Order: sequence, then structure tokens, then C-alpha cells
Amino acid sequence: MIFKTASHAFRTAIKGLSLTVKHLFGARRSRQELNIKNDHYFDHQEGIVTVQYPAEKMPIPEIARYQLQVDIDDCIVCDLCAKACPVDCIEIEAIKSPEAIGKTSDGSVKRLYPAKFNIDMAKCMYCGLCTVVCPTECIVMTNEYDRSSPKLTDLIYGFSDMTDEQVAQRKAEWTQFQAEKEAAKQK
Repeated sequence: MIFKTASHAFRTAIKGLSLTVKHLFGARRSRQELNIKNDHYFDHQEGIVTVQYPAEKMPIPEIARYQLQVDIDDCIVCDLCAKACPVDCIEIEAIKSPEAIGKTSDGSVKRLYPAKFNIDMAKCMYCGLCTVVCPTECIVMTNEYDRSSPKLTDLIYGFSDMTDEQVAQRKAEWTQFQAEKEAAKQK
């Protein structure tokens, strides 16, 4: 009985040690970088398998969902992305304009100023719903995935380019327009 147990323990130790030695000598060969679109990408198991980040990066698929980016010049501030977001990580504040501000790249007329357009990437669950509902396609998922920070507040990205003075000026213009419109109704 003792001989059988000792024999089993010895065989198990040899089996584990042989696997370790196999990997030790196999690690001398460096794993070749393959395109992730290759059908046999996950079949290649020889060589070093640890990616030496940040010197090396894994190839990422084109349809991956990573950081959000907003082209604020194309944004019509419709707020659809914030309404579609299931975790409320998008915060938008719009200021109405008395006249058309301009046009986006797809020809949509802009009538709202983006006083605030913040995305909290710490809350974002990378579902991509905001990118689907955007009528001007100004909010997109990029292929950046390595933005890290020790402070959570650094993960709140502001995309509005308006200063506090510009926000106050645009609000005053809208208030004046509303007052003039109301005065015209009274006459």
C-alpha cells in the first residue's frame, strides 16, 4: 500500500516536472505575432505567450468597443446618447440658440450649443448604445483601451469646447431673445 502511494506520488511529480521543463525550453522561442483576423489565431500555442505590455500590444478587432470619442463639431446636442445610456454616464447641458449655428458634416442644422458634454468612463459599461442612436454619428468607439488613472475624476472626459464666459453669453442671448419674443406678443 505504501509502495503504491509512493509510486503514484513519484509519477505525478515527474509528470508535473516534465510539463514545467517543456514550457521552460519552449519559452526560448518567441511567439510570432499573428493577425487576430486569422482563423488559426488561437491555435498557435508555442513560445512565450505573455504579451510584454506596453512594448507589445495585442492586436484588437476592428469592431471592438473601447473608449468613447465625440466630435463636438458634428454634435447637434440632441441628448439621444444620454437617454440611451443605461448607466447615465453621459451628462449633457444644451443652450438654445435664436438662430441656426451652422451645419454638421452630414448637413444637419445645429440649433443648440453644447455647454457641457461629459462622459464618465468609470461608469461606462461599453455597450455602444450611445453610438447607435446618434443621428450625426459624432460619438464613436475608438480603439484606445489603455487610458488609466489613479483618480476617478480623471476618467470624466469633457468634450465641450465652450468657456464659462461663452456659456454665460449664449444664455444671455437666449434670455434676451425670449424677452423680445414675449414683448412682441404683448403688442
